[in-house]
Amino acid sequence: MKRTRTPFIVVVSAPSGSGKTTVVSRLLEGVEGMVRSVSYTTREPRSGEEGGKDYIFVTQSEFLERKNSGDFLECEENFGERYGTSRQQVEQALAGGKDVVLTIDVKGARAVKKLYPESVSVFIMPPSEKELVGRLLGRKSDDDEQVRIRIREAKNEIAAADDYDYMIINDDLDRAVVELKTIIAQERTNREKIKKEVK
Repeated sequence: MKRTRTPFIVVVSAPSGSGKTTVVSRLLEGVEGMVRSVSYTTREPRSGEEGGKDYIFVTQSEFLERKNSGDFLECEENFGERYGTSRQQVEQALAGGKDVVLTIDVKGARAVKKLYPESVSVFIMPPSEKELVGRLLGRKSDDDEQVRIRIREAKNEIAAADDYDYMIINDDLDRAVVELKTIIAQERTNREKIKKEVK
């Protein structure tokens, strides 16, 4: 008998500097049948980032036009820049039988959970505030004021971690990736069982 299940959304959130991008990239390298939604943003690309792969970089006017047209599943403003999740990307992936990973902030995660209650939410926690500050300073992509803002926002996001289905402490990258893979595998198994029971 062929085993089937309904594809689902995985929302991954974390404060800036917690390593969520690296964890998700490693996840996608080792898990089949899963894609990452590439967010739209109005910010400038950082060194090494590729348009269409890391983010889809657009102007403020292009972003607002898409927002007003209902193109975004969720969109938020962070640190003076806008970020949005493409509704079309997500719906096409799900329709094609793929699970979809969204790397979005706490506010965006709440919006997605309302639209897709069956989605899975994972919060990636930095090992400590000291470590987080060190990572942010080490990136050298933000000035001192931006780092202070990110640290303040990180504390607010960490306070919302209990609202998530799962929490991973990223004190060891390999272990964090394994934990996330295990969560995905367990959720897939659970959904297969549910679908069989419904039948």
